Amino acid sequence: MICPGATGWASPPGHALYLARCRRTHTISQERSLKGAYACLSEFSFRSMAPDGPNARCRLRRAGEADRDQAESYLRGVAESDLLTGISVQTQVSVGLVAPSILSLAADQHADLIVICSHGYTGVRRWWMVGSVAAKVARFAEVPVFVLREGGPVPEARHPGEPPLRILVPLDGSDAAKAALEPAAFLAATLAAPGQGALHLLHVVQPTHDGKGPTAASRNALNTQADRNMAREYLDATIRHLRENPAIANLNLVLTSSVTIDDDVAQGIVRVAENGVDDEGDDLFGGCDAIAMTTYGSGGLQRWVGSVTERVLETSRLPQLIVRPGAERKEQKSKER
Repeated sequence: MICPGATGWASPPGHALYLARCRRTHTISQERSLKGAYACLSEFSFRSMAPDGPNARCRLRRAGEADRDQAESYLRGVAESDLLTGISVQTQVSVGLVAPSILSLAADQHADLIVICSHGYTGVRRWWMVGSVAAKVARFAEVPVFVLREGGPVPEARHPGEPPLRILVPLDGSDAAKAALEPAAFLAATLAAPGQGALHLLHVVQPTHDGKGPTAASRNALNTQADRNMAREYLDATIRHLRENPAIANLNLVLTSSVTIDDDVAQGIVRVAENGVDDEGDDLFGGCDAIAMTTYGSGGLQRWVGSVTERVLETSRLPQLIVRPGAERKEQKSKER
């Protein structure tokens, strides 16, 4: 597991929590974009630092060394925290552009998962917010990426008899969208232990709005209902296939599904995930603990996975597992060889 962090975050305890729940060797990496920091210094501080003289260059070099020392100290503190007692932890400080450094380290370490926390800061820290590093890493990573939100909820382990830890998996009918199912299943089971995990499959139907007048309205309602019925059949079939998959069946997950209607697909996903309420206002299960989606989808039913994933990532406070289908297939073939 690769767990990038930035000094001064409120997120290390959350990162450590996930590491502490895993029984394998993990790697924590501190990626500092020193090139980006220098660009920011040149933009805001060069006037007062006499940029055309040797003193400015010396000050920039010292600032870079101070950043590196701060990063190393930060990582030592995280690695030595009580939550990571008994877990093998490696730390590394990298110099370079943040997202490429994270992706390179994940590939070199043969990571199974990248866990990253997002911010809403501006300025230098903007490199760590959803719209930049987390989104780039999620789009191009060869392994699933689990994005936590600073100040957002962190899934808690369940004990026998407690409600299951539930991950929402939106599906648009494409094989690409289904690529999130297996990683989400294993994540739900792992985070819920010793209790039970759950997957809730969701399809959002966008209502038909063709023509005007009573005839058009009636026809639109029939078309929307037909789309809803087809989506329900699709989700039921998907659950049957999951139960027939031995790897997933052995996880003893609760598998549920629902269809909701919304003109805005991302809004519909967030509404069901955070509130557990369908389009008719019925309380389905009280909300989910996380969302799992692929970065794109194509084919089948109403196609929307892709840009929707990015909008959900930007708007929901829930943790989000993001899977790139092509990368997942490549990883699976590598394991089979």
